[in-house]
Amino acid sequence: MTMAPKKALSKERIYTIIRAPLITEKMTLLSEKNQVGFKVAIDASKPEIAAAIEALFSVKVTSVNTLIQKGKTKRFKGRPGVRSDVKKAIVTLAPGQSIDFTTSLA
Repeated sequence: MTMAPKKALSKERIYTIIRAPLITEKMTLLSEKNQVGFKVAIDASKPEIAAAIEALFSVKVTSVNTLIQKGKTKRFKGRPGVRSDVKKAIVTLAPGQSIDFTTSLA
């Protein structure tokens, strides 16, 4: 997959695009394939996600796959409600690159 030219993003936009890392069993298994998962903003595009990851973690991104997890219908204090939809991004890094979530960001 060829990525579109990277556009410069502001610090505020980078932190609104990347919400949180996904740390699950499935993501741990994907880390062996040099892939990392993130919760991202629902309106973020693949080139924006790639640019934000590269700027935030100083790594080279080769591809980005996204999915939207629809919110579940749950009951809150006896009344039905719906959780928010969540967009997830699975980012493939270039060979030799890695992201360590145990260290803090600069």
